[in-house]
Amino acid sequence: MANVLVIGSGAREHAIAATFTRSPQVENVYCVPGNPGMKKDGIQIANIGETDFKKLGDFALSREIDLVFVGPEVPLAMGAVDTLTKRGLRVFGPGQASACLESDKTFAKRFMKRNGIPTAAFGTFSDYDDAVAYADKMALPLVVKENGLAAGKGFTIVTERADVNPLIKNELEKSGEVVIEEYLKGEEFSLMLFVGGDKRVILPISQDHKKIHEGETGPNTGGMGAYSPVPHITDAVLQETIKTVVDPTMKGLANEGLEFAGVIYVGCMLTDDGIKVIEYNVRLGDPETQVLLPQLTSDFYQNVSDLIDHKLPKMTWQTEDYYLGVVVAAPGYPQAPQQEIPLPDLPANVFYAGVTSENQKLFSKGGRIFTIVDHAATLQAAQDKVYAELAQIDLSDFYYRKDIGFRDLQKSRV
Repeated sequence: MANVLVIGSGAREHAIAATFTRSPQVENVYCVPGNPGMKKDGIQIANIGETDFKKLGDFALSREIDLVFVGPEVPLAMGAVDTLTKRGLRVFGPGQASACLESDKTFAKRFMKRNGIPTAAFGTFSDYDDAVAYADKMALPLVVKENGLAAGKGFTIVTERADVNPLIKNELEKSGEVVIEEYLKGEEFSLMLFVGGDKRVILPISQDHKKIHEGETGPNTGGMGAYSPVPHITDAVLQETIKTVVDPTMKGLANEGLEFAGVIYVGCMLTDDGIKVIEYNVRLGDPETQVLLPQLTSDFYQNVSDLIDHKLPKMTWQTEDYYLGVVVAAPGYPQAPQQEIPLPDLPANVFYAGVTSENQKLFSKGGRIFTIVDHAATLQAAQDKVYAELAQIDLSDFYYRKDIGFRDLQKSRV
């Protein structure tokens, strides 16, 4: 029987670890640092920081870990996979060089350009005057991004000319480099791949809801909910994405010596001019993971093991239901979430994130507190089911969006 270690502490990692527990080959699943809400699923946690690679390696070796799955972007960008692999561990995730696809936006955009992958026109600058001169030539709205990891929140859509220069100055002060992009108009969707060398498996399509308020308004968050599959992303759209984005990406990784066993997340935009790539991530999305992995019907441990060995796994997914997840957050999120709010009793279909415990009682600790997931034969029924369940819980001290899945539901009513 195998022992698995998942690195991370959020609802995404809870979903990953819980999926490993379903494998008949797995005896113990550890998540570090994890969170106390994970214990309900038999996941063991240990208080080790996700970037303390020495202690993580020591822990993994002492527990005779057979497979390590790195969840979040920060340890990946800092070289977790390289460090743990050198200690003889089997690790699922990109090495530090490949992780630049997410951690370095300039690298990612230039990778796309080199490999003919459609994306927004862009310029990258470390000099304020050069950046301002480039932005002055662009039509509004435009997009300004800090070059670095920002948990899905590191970009701003600018609609007023007076806001451009101060924003450029601010982003340069934060990261030393700024990316200025053409604004793409269209429909976003998330396409994720499990990869192992030149082998790939495409996950069901999902759609995240980034803004804090209903109707996709307000500031960006790490994600307020997701659903899968996405009916209006048709098979024809998927095939176009594979041809114009996935295949050139895989070829580019091979040509540039960047192949790995792990995840490629492609943030796509369906525009009037076809599919364009907004960004790459090299880990599973949150909250998309919470609605994707419950759809897996094959042995996750075997699937990931095969990918680490650069073999094509036999991954199978349910095809009957829609899965919909709603993120419940602390009030004040994303700018200044309130802390230490006691959680009410919650149902089993919850993946925990920002929680701590005291005397076996859970309290909020962070911004996004948990994701609740339900499924049903139609998207409307799945949405109704989730919100009916939320209505039965006293969440007056918390906040959640009440329209997850709205885009497809609106389209179906037209």
